[in-house]
Amino acid sequence: MSSADDVLTLSNETVGNSTFFAYLGQYIDLDYSIWLSRLLTPVLVTFLLPCAFVLLIYCTISFLYIYKLHSRFILQVYNEGDFDFWDVARTLVAVVWDAHGWIFHGKSLCFRIPLTNSIDTPLFPAGYEVCGMENLPETGPALIIYYHGAIPIDMYYFTARIYLKRQRLIYTVGDRFLNKVPGWKLLARVMKISPGTVQSCASVLRDGNMLSIAPGGVYEAQFGDSNYELLWRQRVGFAKVAIESKAPIIPMFTENLREGFRSVGLAKRLFIRLYNAVRFPVRPIYGGFPVKFRTHLGTPIPYDPALSPEDLQEKVAYAIEELINKHQRIPGSIFHALLDRFISPKPKVG
Repeated sequence: MSSADDVLTLSNETVGNSTFFAYLGQYIDLDYSIWLSRLLTPVLVTFLLPCAFVLLIYCTISFLYIYKLHSRFILQVYNEGDFDFWDVARTLVAVVWDAHGWIFHGKSLCFRIPLTNSIDTPLFPAGYEVCGMENLPETGPALIIYYHGAIPIDMYYFTARIYLKRQRLIYTVGDRFLNKVPGWKLLARVMKISPGTVQSCASVLRDGNMLSIAPGGVYEAQFGDSNYELLWRQRVGFAKVAIESKAPIIPMFTENLREGFRSVGLAKRLFIRLYNAVRFPVRPIYGGFPVKFRTHLGTPIPYDPALSPEDLQEKVAYAIEELINKHQRIPGSIFHALLDRFISPKPKVG
């Protein structure tokens, strides 16, 4: 074979090899891209799902602004004085949030369709549940003390349910940083959310209203975990409110709350230092998982003049811890919390 033939053969082999490796490289790149997208999709979804709840809040705010903008036309339809202008808006907002809780955190449609037409069999699946509603007074004041999740989404559902069932609005103590969120002031005004002082909170209760407070606040929201430990840091303000107003305290806890939303577990000490410096939520939150939510209301703790604020705080903390130990799987499991939508958990013994 001549040298020219050798060169031609070598050239063809080189072209063939380069074509093969180019094809192989494209295939590997494509396969790697698919693998990477499948790997990261669950991660992206868990961080994007909380945005859906933020979007729902802003949809609520947008509705209230539109409702306020067209107040003149609404008042033309109804005689002024025959109804509370904002009560109509609150009712519509409560319906939306209650429906969201019914769909997103209730029992699954599976296994709940009745096999008979018995009147004792519910025609619809159980949604977001409130257990112990009989512990709430029909009238008069009540101070509701609750465990604060990564996002207190349960209070939105709970407030909506009580407003629809009892026609009573629960006043809520919210952190001061919320006033810096665009649009929040209108929502706070309509739904009666404010930072509050001991005196202002006691005044709300003396007027015969219900008021909710999470003593752990943003700190408990940011740095609590699936072990559901109370992070109250010696806060006794709520106890002073109860003593000054002489209102009964209703302990409250929502089952699987930490499985719905969680804080990122990395660099906890760093985030604590940063939070203490800026007093603003800094720890990323992920989740939005459609787990089963079930809110439990404990036995009312009546006013006792013999108790100091510190003693009352300890008594209330013990009551909430009892609710947690009785109704919550510890440590919490997202997988089992999702299963709770299909299978009711067995009650704990002891």
